[in-house]
Amino acid sequence: MSSALIADPDTYVEGVPYDVLAKLRRETPVTRVGDFWAVLRHSDVREVLRNPATFSSQLGGTQIRDPATPEDLGYVRRMMLNMDPPEHGRLRGLLTKAFTPHAIGRLTERIEGWAHDLVAAVADRGQCDFAKDVAADLPLLTLAEVFGVPEQDRRLMFDWSNRVIGFQDAEYAVSATVRPEDVTDLARAALAVRPEPGPDGSMPDPRTRAGMPDLYAYANALGEYKRTHPGDDVMSNLMQHVDDDGGRVSIAEFENLFWLFSVAGNETLRNGLPGGLAALLRHPEQYRKLLDDRSLLPGAVEEMLRWWTPVMHFRRTATEDTRLSDVDIKAGDKVVVWFSSANRDETVFADPDAFDVTRAPSEHLTFGHGPHFCLGSHLARAQMRALFEAVLDQLGEVRLAGEPRRLRSNFQNGLKSLPVQWG
Repeated sequence: MSSALIADPDTYVEGVPYDVLAKLRRETPVTRVGDFWAVLRHSDVREVLRNPATFSSQLGGTQIRDPATPEDLGYVRRMMLNMDPPEHGRLRGLLTKAFTPHAIGRLTERIEGWAHDLVAAVADRGQCDFAKDVAADLPLLTLAEVFGVPEQDRRLMFDWSNRVIGFQDAEYAVSATVRPEDVTDLARAALAVRPEPGPDGSMPDPRTRAGMPDLYAYANALGEYKRTHPGDDVMSNLMQHVDDDGGRVSIAEFENLFWLFSVAGNETLRNGLPGGLAALLRHPEQYRKLLDDRSLLPGAVEEMLRWWTPVMHFRRTATEDTRLSDVDIKAGDKVVVWFSSANRDETVFADPDAFDVTRAPSEHLTFGHGPHFCLGSHLARAQMRALFEAVLDQLGEVRLAGEPRRLRSNFQNGLKSLPVQWG
């Protein structure tokens, strides 16, 4: 058995290699894979994530693949996801204040309405592709509301997130579903600088600033507008807020937050929603428990998040020589925490491969741990609860209607297609 399997994106076209992860977790819980250490045990993952002084997000970023140039590394370091204290705490604190109780309440109410409408739009058809026809739109609608993005522009975020993960899935790399005639002037100006595929079909690296000029053009214009024409959305709150030292979010910081939310915030839930339904489809007895007792839904959502685990890993870089599970790690080493493994750790979760909607509350690590715990976790849970409530109410028991198609990625546990039927 080769540990390299867990890093190969081709592996995940067939499915997450849980058997390989379990064997490695038991025998070598901190194991060498290529040029990084894979951290597979729940307790070790928590240790890495809560200790940014030893395991830095900023030194090399949070992706296994190193940025290609020093300039690219400088670019990723400006994103909140790739910051260490104290810079991370300042920006996160400002963003936390922008999610006011009023803003969250308004978002939750709208999420419930969108979820109902998305399911109602397909209910009479008797079948649909759940990943494309239903799940893809709810996070886009939610993020558009967070940013105050006009609804007709929301599909820009669909294309942007496709392109960012497209370096491992060629089908997504050239995503361009938005037509200039369907969007606002702000979006048309951004589309005018959208890169075109080269003669060989390749696109510029989307994990560089130069690779996403249309996203940054839109974010810059939107940030300037929010500064001078605030609405009642979360990002308007952010752009108006002044911290205790008189500082506020710069346009450059707004651009990077826009990238983070519109790509990471979209892609994670876009995969978590069909992943949750896939879990129910593979366990029809659990599905029927939910149909019979809706009070189980909040716990079922947590079990979906554990069992499916949309984001499979994140990287840190060791700042000093250290030890983890009796393994010597040198300063500068890449240390990659594997959530897909930690969430199936048999020392934490009884019968971890079983999907059980009645499982007692568990410490799954799907939203991370420590200072980088996911800021959007409450919105993700609200969207999952709302969408599955709508599915249970309007569609009843759903069945698989064709072969699901998985994303080619070792990072996102994704479904590109999930054909289902009901009635």
